[in-house]
Amino acid sequence: MTFEVHEARLDTADLLERADPLGMLRAIATSAAQVRESSALAREVDLSDIRDGGRPRALVVVGMGGSAIAGDALTALAGIASPMPIVTLRSYELPGWVGAADLVVGVSCSGSTEETLTVMVEALRRGCRLAGVGAAGSQLHDTVERSRGPFIAVSAGGRQPRANMWALTLPLLFIAQAAGALTVSPHDIEATAARLTEVSQTSRPASESFVNPAKSFALQLAGSLPVVWGGSPVAAVAAYRWQTQFAENAKYPLISGTVPEANHNQVVTLDGPFAGSAPVDIFADPEDGAPESTRLRLILLRDPTEHARVALRMDASRELADERGIPVTEITADGDSDLERLASLVAYGDYVSTYLAIALGIDPTPVATITALKTRIALR
Repeated sequence: MTFEVHEARLDTADLLERADPLGMLRAIATSAAQVRESSALAREVDLSDIRDGGRPRALVVVGMGGSAIAGDALTALAGIASPMPIVTLRSYELPGWVGAADLVVGVSCSGSTEETLTVMVEALRRGCRLAGVGAAGSQLHDTVERSRGPFIAVSAGGRQPRANMWALTLPLLFIAQAAGALTVSPHDIEATAARLTEVSQTSRPASESFVNPAKSFALQLAGSLPVVWGGSPVAAVAAYRWQTQFAENAKYPLISGTVPEANHNQVVTLDGPFAGSAPVDIFADPEDGAPESTRLRLILLRDPTEHARVALRMDASRELADERGIPVTEITADGDSDLERLASLVAYGDYVSTYLAIALGIDPTPVATITALKTRIALR
């Protein structure tokens, strides 16, 4: 299988603009503003009922797609120090153990996500404490208000839900702080916004491929099968975010994993048919099996805070890949706080996936297959 890569689209202003007609690159560039604006919105909402209601037994975040990633981020940021379990639920069903002692937070950019609403209605029926993040005046807003729980309204700004990660994540962090799960530092919030601005500057559309790390990496990835492993909780969230962003923006497969777990299964693919040293059968039909042009590329998302044994495993994984001729790229998270380091990894992946789409001649914004699937099930 071969890929037609159009590098000129990335470095010619009018071609780049025409290749991204709905403005995914512009949407990604709003990330820093989302951090600041959504934090300000969250501070204006009265969360005293959550604070005064006592620590919940568990915090359950309900969401799908680009909204659910906010729950993953919360879990990673609260970490093992959280005094309560935090669960991100991507489902139509609320687990049987969830009840009145638990805080259930619905997150939906539109406020009308089918699965999220189904679970939130059930949580209301069970008498759970509710909170929400999403569109004002939506069905989710109404459900949370019926429980007298707080709702933080955020604006999508005309952006796709996946481009609103920070608009949804920061309000969720404030709700979790009110519940006693973690502390949100104003300094860390501003540093995160600054970090997102920095990534946007280095990855800006006007910067040519040879000096733009996101563009150059996107070109390197075209035609490969990327495998991305995170070496810490925040890096693991970023790795999964890369997987979903490559799927939705570039319509391109990417495998994500977490070390050490990936060392107990995914690492074996380094000896498989997509590995760089896979033997070629000269008698095989070239139309069969893994194409010669498609080979693994291992991407390691490193974090200075990763466990010492995880660091050792990441180093050993790179050595194994090197020995097999599999290209390896290490990307290290930048920043003093977990939130800032998460943002640095996520933002870079957002840009890489979008530039890959454009280089392959794919509009990064539409998700026609998701729309078609929703239409199909709505008729049944």
